[in-house]
Amino acid sequence: MTPQETSELFALLMRQEELLKQLVASINKPKLGLHSDAGSCKIYCNRHNKSLWYVLSNNEPVAITQTALTGYLRELKFDKSDRNGEEKCKLLISIQADKLYILESGYDTHFSKSILAAVALLTPQQLYSPVTIQPQAGDKGTVLFCRVWVGSELIMANYNEQTDWREISKQALAVTKAANEMVF
Repeated sequence: MTPQETSELFALLMRQEELLKQLVASINKPKLGLHSDAGSCKIYCNRHNKSLWYVLSNNEPVAITQTALTGYLRELKFDKSDRNGEEKCKLLISIQADKLYILESGYDTHFSKSILAAVALLTPQQLYSPVTIQPQAGDKGTVLFCRVWVGSELIMANYNEQTDWREISKQALAVTKAANEMVF
């Protein structure tokens, strides 16, 4: 390459970087005007209300008919909350899409184990792309699994009674945190 060609290529790459920054900034801007997308949407991931997942509206469960949620995995965290006078530990999964979705599941459910095991197998670079979360009914009436897709690839993560969930959880949380700290 000649110095002139190198200079032109560098100028084009700088322009491309600027356009990408503008694109990301426009995606992250809030909607202006009247709309119904304020705040976040909490999704409960269990089969207790005749669906795979649901939201609450006026304290009543409303089934979600869509079969998957695609967005950027922003955070995994464990949270203790009081439910019916009992302290319960939940896994909260934050997915940034058209708005922030917070998926909630019991910390020791198959849904939580499925997503933790899958995310623990991923790299931060893979999580820099959108993921698809898909609830999957198990054979038993209350069992709910979670399928995790990166692009068109289903992330297959096996686990059993000997799985070290403390280590799997640490790895999944670390990968998610690293992905959200990446700068390109």
